[in-house]
Amino acid sequence: MELTKMLHSVQDKLLEEDLWLNAGKVMLEIVFIMVVAAIVVKVGKMVIRKVFMVRMKTPLRYTERRQNTMLKLLENVIAYVVYFAAILAVLSAVEIDVRGLLAGAGVLGLAIGFGAQNLVRDVITGFFIIFEDQFSVGDYVRIGQAEGTVEEIGLRTTKLKGLNGEIHIFPNGTIIEVVNFSLNNSVAIVDVSMAYEADIPKAEELIRDFLAALPAKYEQLVKTPELLGVQNLAASEVVLRITAETKPMQHFAISRIIRRDLKIFMDEHGIEIPYPKMVMYQKKAGNADGGTGDPVKIEDKGKV
Repeated sequence: MELTKMLHSVQDKLLEEDLWLNAGKVMLEIVFIMVVAAIVVKVGKMVIRKVFMVRMKTPLRYTERRQNTMLKLLENVIAYVVYFAAILAVLSAVEIDVRGLLAGAGVLGLAIGFGAQNLVRDVITGFFIIFEDQFSVGDYVRIGQAEGTVEEIGLRTTKLKGLNGEIHIFPNGTIIEVVNFSLNNSVAIVDVSMAYEADIPKAEELIRDFLAALPAKYEQLVKTPELLGVQNLAASEVVLRITAETKPMQHFAISRIIRRDLKIFMDEHGIEIPYPKMVMYQKKAGNADGGTGDPVKIEDKGKV
C-alpha cells in the first residue's frame, strides 16, 4: 500500500501544470542565456578585429605580428569571461546559490592552489611571452625539437604549426628555449659548382653581373647578393659560394630562385657545370716484332 501511495504521489507531482511550466521557463532561460552569450562573443570578436584594423591604419607604427598576437589573446579572454558569466547565470536560473558557490570555490581554490602550480606557471609564463614580445603569431620559431609557424599564443598554451601541417601544443611553462627566425633578416647561402676546366676569373665576373640584376627582379632581396669566391676545391669541381640577405624567412625561396636562374645563365654563357666523367685506357695493336704498344687514353665525357 505504501508503495502504491508513493507511486501515486510521484505521478501526481509529475502531472502538475506548474512543474512543467517552471521547467519550460528554466529551459527557455538557459537557451536564451547561451544564445546571448554566443552572440556577445561573436560581436565582441568583431569589434576587437575592427579596432585592430583601425590601429594598423594609424600613423603610429604597430607591427603586424604584435597585433595578431594581441588580437588572438583578447579574443580568448573575451570568450572566457562571457562564457564564465553565462555559466553563473545558468546556475542562478536553476536556483543554485551562486554566492555560496563562489565563496566555496574561493576556499577550495586556496586548498588546491598548491596542486595547481603548473597551471599558474603556464599562465605567468604566457603573460611574459606576450609582454616581452619573445615571439608572436605568424613567427617561424623552433621550440625544443619542433619547428614551425606560431598559430596561437594563449595564456596557458602555445600552438605551433609544422611544415607538414602538424600542430604542436606546448604548455607555456614548459617553453624554456625558443629560436625565433622572424625577427631579423635571413641569409640565403648558395653553393655553385664549376668544372676545373672553366675560366674561374671570367666566371666570377659574369656571376657578379648576374647577381647585380637580381634585386630589381625579386623584392624579397634586401640588397645585392654577394659572391664570396672559391669555397672549396673538391675532387671534380670548384665550389663558389654566394650569400644573399633577404627579408625574414625568405631565404628558402630565394635560394631556389638563384639556383634556377643561375643554371640558365651559366648555360647561356657557356660556363661548364661539372658532371661525372669516365676514363678508359686501351692498348695499341702489337708491333710487327710481337711487341705491345703504349696504352691509349680514351675519355668518355658523356653523363653517367
